[in-house]
Amino acid sequence: MGQEKPDARATRKGSARPVPPSSCGTDDLACLIALTLIKEIGPVTARRLLSAFSSPRKIFEASLAALGSVEEVGGARLRKILEFDDWKRVEGEIRVLRQSGITPVACTDPAYPELLRQIDDAPVLLYTKGTLLEEDKYAIAMVGSRRMTDYGKRAAALLASDLAACGLTIVSGVARGIDTVSHTAALEAGGRSIAVLGCGLDRPYPPENKGLFENLARSGCVISEFPLGTPPLREHFPRRNRLISGLSLGTIIVEATLNSGSLITARYALEQNREVFAVPGSIYSRFSEGTHALLSKGARPVRSAGDVLEELSPLLKGMMLSRKASPSPAAQLAGQLEINGEEKAICSILSSDPKHIDVIARELGMPPAKLSGLLLGLEIKGIVRQTEGRNFYIL
Repeated sequence: MGQEKPDARATRKGSARPVPPSSCGTDDLACLIALTLIKEIGPVTARRLLSAFSSPRKIFEASLAALGSVEEVGGARLRKILEFDDWKRVEGEIRVLRQSGITPVACTDPAYPELLRQIDDAPVLLYTKGTLLEEDKYAIAMVGSRRMTDYGKRAAALLASDLAACGLTIVSGVARGIDTVSHTAALEAGGRSIAVLGCGLDRPYPPENKGLFENLARSGCVISEFPLGTPPLREHFPRRNRLISGLSLGTIIVEATLNSGSLITARYALEQNREVFAVPGSIYSRFSEGTHALLSKGARPVRSAGDVLEELSPLLKGMMLSRKASPSPAAQLAGQLEINGEEKAICSILSSDPKHIDVIARELGMPPAKLSGLLLGLEIKGIVRQTEGRNFYIL
């Protein structure tokens, strides 16, 4: 009698008040926010705790003994959970979220990005502004130098524009330089883009990208794992980089010096078993030293969107069908699926009888390498099919 039962809720300074207080609103959300506010509890530990208990609330109700039974969760961390008493901050954060249009997305929510869920250290809670769509699983990350060259700027704009036009979501970190160019080009092409911040969504950085943040929230999504009020500290950006690669099928490094943070993103992509691409640059430019180092280690060289589409083609099958239904081949060719002038020219000389790529190239007067990328794009869009021996026909 009088002893605390092993599964009884922990009390704060002798108080037996509920955890969290009813004023915090939804229990699970409040407890997930509280978990992210405990600096000693990282994403891996948080996921272990969520796996061990049936709900986030039960983590804060559990006894020290129950918490201690969770694999690789040390006593110091557990005491931080038992001692947590900052529910007023949690309550304030929930109130600000509602007022500012920021939507929290838990790792158990169906809206949580499918690709991100697959990485070991995925956040248990994302703060989002905008909309996450199911088709964002067809995403490619683009990162590079903040102090880009004119070559890097043009390369990033072309690749982001073409890939977005093909239906891929462009993911980047909305930093100055290559990131900003990639987001902007994707939106201008009528595509989607996702920005990942290394700070709270209420403190977007850099400040000169305020207009871009607003555009991304309208035509894509801005996300962060950091609670509201978190400043853009230097140590947050490597942590952010794992989400950029984690949200994507592959990562393109456009320009990078040998000590560039972009190479951290490339390393994360490799650890997550995702593709790494690099844009070749000038041998005289230090902004290409990082990308050339990646190429020497086996990164796929990128000269056009076709290079990316070709490498990822097994993962992109059916992409356009999931984005935009096409009732018939005639409707496709009538423009219900967006195709450019070169693609229309290819379609005009194809029929239901397969034709070899070399014959198509001669008839169009087009280099085979360029034609291969365009045909791949049409195949992904569901307009063209390939048979054995590199023969193509229209559906």
